[in-house]
Amino acid sequence: MKKEELIAFVSEQAGITKKSAGEAVNAVIEGITSALEKGDSISFPGFGSFKVVERPAREGRNPSTGEKIQIAASKAVKFTAGATLKDRVNK
Repeated sequence: MKKEELIAFVSEQAGITKKSAGEAVNAVIEGITSALEKGDSISFPGFGSFKVVERPAREGRNPSTGEKIQIAASKAVKFTAGATLKDRVNK
């Protein structure tokens, strides 16, 4: 599902215009992004949670040359599915 399809779905389900649905979807995405930027976690009971995890620096290899390279430490976003979401997907 693409963002445009999600906006159309929200519009239909909520009985609002696509413009209003688009603003709502954008606001939710911005809220999640802002919280993760601050290092906070986001939890939607039954759906899942998002959190920022630290990835340590490590040594890797260039796949084409086999040369050893240093991979810098970084942050990544991790999503963990909730029980209700897992159950619905596995039906």
